[in-house]
This record gives sequence, C-alpha cells and structure tokens, in this order.
Amino acid sequence: MFAQHRSLQAIRSAIALIPGVALCLAVTFIAFALERGEQALFGRAWLEALVLAILLGTVIRTSWAPGRRWFPGIAFSAKFLLELAVVLLGASVSAATILAAGPWLLLGIAGVVILAIGASYLLGRWLRLPMRMALLVACGNSICGNSAIAAVAPVIGADGEDVAASIGFTAVLGVVVVLALPLLGIALGLDGVQYGALAGLTVYAVPQVIAAAAPIGPTAVQMGTLVKLVRVLMLGPVCLLLSLLALREENADARPARPRLHHLVPWFIIGFLMLVALRSLDLVPHAALAPLGHAATMLTVVSMAALGLGVDVRTVASAGGRVTATVILSLLVLGGISLAFIHLLHLG
Repeated sequence: MFAQHRSLQAIRSAIALIPGVALCLAVTFIAFALERGEQALFGRAWLEALVLAILLGTVIRTSWAPGRRWFPGIAFSAKFLLELAVVLLGASVSAATILAAGPWLLLGIAGVVILAIGASYLLGRWLRLPMRMALLVACGNSICGNSAIAAVAPVIGADGEDVAASIGFTAVLGVVVVLALPLLGIALGLDGVQYGALAGLTVYAVPQVIAAAAPIGPTAVQMGTLVKLVRVLMLGPVCLLLSLLALREENADARPARPRLHHLVPWFIIGFLMLVALRSLDLVPHAALAPLGHAATMLTVVSMAALGLGVDVRTVASAGGRVTATVILSLLVLGGISLAFIHLLHLG
C-alpha cells in the first residue's frame, strides 16, 4: 500500500513538471531557429542558441508572469537538466590529448586560469558585486564563458538573476573579442602558435576560438583548440574546489563531522570527472561522442531558457554597470596574463 502511494505521488510529481518543461522546450526551439536564421543571413551565429534562450526567457518573463502550475517544470529544467548537462560535458574532454601538449604548457595554462579567476573575483568584489556574481563572472571569463557560468552556478547556489546577468554581458563581450582579437594579434606581430595560444586563453567558447583563430591560419586554429580544451578541463577541479569551500563555509559554525561524499562533492561534478576518465581510457564509444555533445548542448540551452523564465529584468539591470565593468576589466587582465605566459614560455 505504501509502495503504491509512493508510485502515485511520483507520477503526480512527473505530471506537474510537464507544463514548465514544455514551455522551456518551446523557448529552446525558437532559440535554435533564430541561431539558424543568423547563420543563413550572416554566415555565422553571432549569438548562440544558449544566449538567445536566456534572452527570450527573460523577455517572456518580463511581459508575462507564469502561474504556479509552470513553476515545477521551470525549476526542474533550471537545476536538474543543467546538472545533467555538466555531466555530459565530460565526454568532450580527453586527458590523453591534453597530456600530449607537454607538462609546462599544461601547468602554465592552469596557472593562467587560477590567476585570472583570483584577479577577476577581486575586481568584482572591489566593484561591489555580490560574492556569487563575482565568482560567476570570474569563472566565466577565465574558463569557458557561458558553460563555466552554467556549471559553477549550482555549485555556489547562484540564482537565475545572477546567471542571466553574467551570461548576458559575457555573451556580448564574447562577440566583440572574436571580432577584435585577430586585429590585436596582427598589431602585436604574433605568429600562428602565439596567436592560437592567445585565442585559446581568452576567447570563451570552442566555436568562438575557431572563429577568432581562423583568420591567422590553421596553426592558430590547432593551437587555439588545444589550449581551449585545457581550459575546459579546469572546469572540474574549479567546481570541486568551490564545492569544498562552500561546504566549509556552511559548516563553519557547526559541530565538526565527517561528511559523506555526496555532501562533499555535488553528484554532477563526480559524474563529469568519471566521464572524463572514461573518455581518456577510450571506454566511451566514438560513435557516442557526437550525440553526447549534442545532448549536453540541448540540455544546457533548455536550462538557460528556464533560468531566463525566472529572471526579474529590473534586478539584472540594477547590477548592469558593475557587471559590465567587471567583465571588461577581467578580460583585459586575462589578456595581459596570457601574453605574459606566451612570452615566458617562448611559444612560436
């Protein structure tokens, strides 16, 4: 009797998710359609579906407040589907490919990411951003833009408004960087290897790295992609460290205890690292890599639509100036650190 009651309750809970999830899927479909429209008109998508989804969700939320029946599905999409997407991202990272670059390059890239996160976070706090917002901007700028923001958000307990503001400003700046970086590379006289490393260290998304590196040549594209993969690999350790710090803060005033693993590290970070290990051991079928990547992208876009549907645009706008200044200054700091690293290792 108890088992039957539990089953009925689970079915009701699942049915309650349908309206909100359907709404998020509808926003996702429109976002992908707009992205394809951009590609048809301009030859490339200046705003990715992920960004378009959160913008569309925000516009809908601004003009229409969803009723209570929409909430469960929107919350489910914003949290669980986002965490599942982070797990699937692990299939895109191969430790074997990364290790082939050599230890000094790997350590240097990791050092650039750590320094950039620290500097960006301090800039954000100096500009009076809330702690979670400053962390989101720092991780987004220093690791992999929107994907890093989406992955770090559940670890530090950031709300939808923080995520929307961070992604919105980094998305716009990401387009500017793709357009301006080749001109900077030419002005500085960087060769293909040097410029590829600069693009991989500063540009947010992998497709954007390729777009920014392509004008300089195939060597720049190859180097940029490799460096970018190492930055993406830093997402797991950074999320793990942040989860440990969050746990320490929560238990600062509590009685010392030995926490269980699922309390110490979020389940999706464990899943991410396990999938990286499986990919590195060649235990993930090659035929499954592309579908897993597409699934991760789709789930991330759905979750961004959900986050947009929960955003109060007035709150985002109130933090706009400080967020914009933090993102721009952080990117300039990242560029300076990256150039110093390139010259220190005598790349090229």
